[in-house]
Amino acid sequence: MRGLQRAGRRSNLALLGLLLVAGGTGVLGFAVGTPLAGRVVAVAHGAAGLGLLLLVPWKTVVVRRARAKPPQLRAPAAAYWLTGLVAVCVVSGVLHAAGAAGIWATSGTPVAALQVHVGAAIVLVLALVAHIWGRHQRPRRVDLSRRTLLGTGALAGGSLALWALTEGVWRVTGAPGARRSGTGSYERGTDDPTAMPVTQWASDNVPDAVGTSITLTGGGREVVVPLADLDRGDEVRARLDCTGGWYADQDWRGTTLARLVADHLGEVEGAQCLQVTSVTGFSRRIPLRDAGGTLLATHAAGRPLSAGHGAPVRLVAPGRRGVWWVKWVDRVEVLDSPWWLQPPFPLQ
Repeated sequence: MRGLQRAGRRSNLALLGLLLVAGGTGVLGFAVGTPLAGRVVAVAHGAAGLGLLLLVPWKTVVVRRARAKPPQLRAPAAAYWLTGLVAVCVVSGVLHAAGAAGIWATSGTPVAALQVHVGAAIVLVLALVAHIWGRHQRPRRVDLSRRTLLGTGALAGGSLALWALTEGVWRVTGAPGARRSGTGSYERGTDDPTAMPVTQWASDNVPDAVGTSITLTGGGREVVVPLADLDRGDEVRARLDCTGGWYADQDWRGTTLARLVADHLGEVEGAQCLQVTSVTGFSRRIPLRDAGGTLLATHAAGRPLSAGHGAPVRLVAPGRRGVWWVKWVDRVEVLDSPWWLQPPFPLQ
């Protein structure tokens, strides 16, 4: 009996650990846009998610033992909810990795597997917190025993092996998943902006109207810059890697943030970052050191931006996920505070 109790505790801790890794890397994946870092995060996320399948036999024993307890000590509803949510997360994640475009359609618009995956994960986090609330368990010496550490290593190795197996299946079968990027995104509209999906972050919507200028502030000064002055011919080829699961490589044209500040404000004492804000209130901060490679774009592939893609001017932030690429830019502020002093993701 004591052995079963230890096995149950180990499987529960392993389950919690995998869920924490999967959740943490899932959130981190929305922020990391560079190829190597994005790949590492995506591999860790996929392996942790698939690793949950390896725990099914042990978790089944725990559930069966729990059913033998008196009714007042059981939590069957919570367990079933958690099991269902984990299943939805894993299945939708595998579907996205395989290249499934959508699971069902609402009003003619496909609901992407990735959207289901993220939505189920958010609900799972809330359900998990509710499930473990009040079930506090103190750390034990056995949790750091040699046997536990070996088991953790075996679980990690098995999870990575299962991930590698699924990746091999996509390649052997020629599934679309074999062609996704390191971050897990699929190509949509490279060199053809009209083919890029029109997506917004959370509650953002395409504005009905935009102004004819942007406001630039810094060092106690404020300058109104006409939109016509933003097409200065600065160009950069960059990948827009949307957190919705698609990417596109485009040649973007406009003016760099560094040129914008230098032309209209000159040197701003104490400047550390630039905050770029949309007419919708959506904003992101960019480190001053990256201002030379960050563009306020008016054109993509030689054509003016469309309204859905941020016209008349949007931010192009190479090496960052699409959530940083502010659309419908209305204001740029030079700040003397650190760039990281902001929410990890926009909250509006």
